[in-house]
Amino acid sequence: MAAAEEGTAPPEGQVRVSETDRVKAFSDGVFAIVITLLVLELRVPDYHEGGLLTGLRHEGASYLAFVVSFGYIGVIWLNHHALIRLVRGTTLALNWINLTILFGAVIIPFPTAVLASAFTEGDSADQRAAVAFYALAAALMSAPWLAFFSYLHRHPTLRAREVGPEHVRNQRVRPVTGLILYGLSGLLGWFVDPVVGLIGIIVMIVYHAVTSEGLRAGPLGRLFPRGG
Repeated sequence: MAAAEEGTAPPEGQVRVSETDRVKAFSDGVFAIVITLLVLELRVPDYHEGGLLTGLRHEGASYLAFVVSFGYIGVIWLNHHALIRLVRGTTLALNWINLTILFGAVIIPFPTAVLASAFTEGDSADQRAAVAFYALAAALMSAPWLAFFSYLHRHPTLRAREVGPEHVRNQRVRPVTGLILYGLSGLLGWFVDPVVGLIGIIVMIVYHAVTSEGLRAGPLGRLFPRGG
């Protein structure tokens, strides 16, 4: 089914379908702004003469948080780029789901700032809370991706011609994994050690990076040799 021209009334019983160009442009603009906002959390440390190196070391956690979140936003953008390629058209419902995905992306600078502050100025209790908060935000961010894949699975006419139902069905595993393992990382950061929780978050970001084209594509293709 070719996507209907935007603004054309759909046949009775069908949803209005429009092109994805505006969704792509708007989403890319949001990601560009978010990834730029992250740098605002970086600052030159306060220092006395001869103390710049010590000041930079003191701000090391802020710089690490920036690198992790920059990579995280980049991975989300790669996944979103692959996501949009799955569809030939979009609907009002799919646009709302996409907005919730973007909402999850735009809040990342806030838990990033909390994480940097806790590891720079806080004690272990603050660090546990910051890691758990970051992991919670990341876990909740996985929910709209699950909604997107589920909606696309229920509406096969929206899928690109080369995208089969098995491929879409398989991809629902990824946001479910995110919900569970980001949540587990938060629990590890709270009850075990904040550094352990942070490592878990980084591992999950890497997982979503190597599976951005799908579970059966990219570096993991050899582990999943069959299907979409």
